[in-house]
Amino acid sequence: MFEHLYDEAEQTNVNFIGCISENARYDFSIIYTNHFFGKPLVVCMQTGRSAVIGTEDLNHVDYIQKMFHITDRKVGEDLAVLLRSRIPAVGVSDQY
Repeated sequence: MFEHLYDEAEQTNVNFIGCISENARYDFSIIYTNHFFGKPLVVCMQTGRSAVIGTEDLNHVDYIQKMFHITDRKVGEDLAVLLRSRIPAVGVSDQY
């Protein structure tokens, strides 16, 4: 038996991004929603791995690498730069 926590429908914007490094290709979707305190859901379309990522998370390349199983530090840094250009800043006061 499950305790019902929420059931919401929302119109969202989705941004699809494809990029390539010397070693791999990456296809991501960024789902902009209000559900996660304004933080978007980033999904790797190839692996199905996903993470709710805010701008503060993009300062932690090791977190990005872990979430998307990226072993190359440079690729993780490049992905963080790419996502910074796509993920809007949400202030702490806006989140809570």
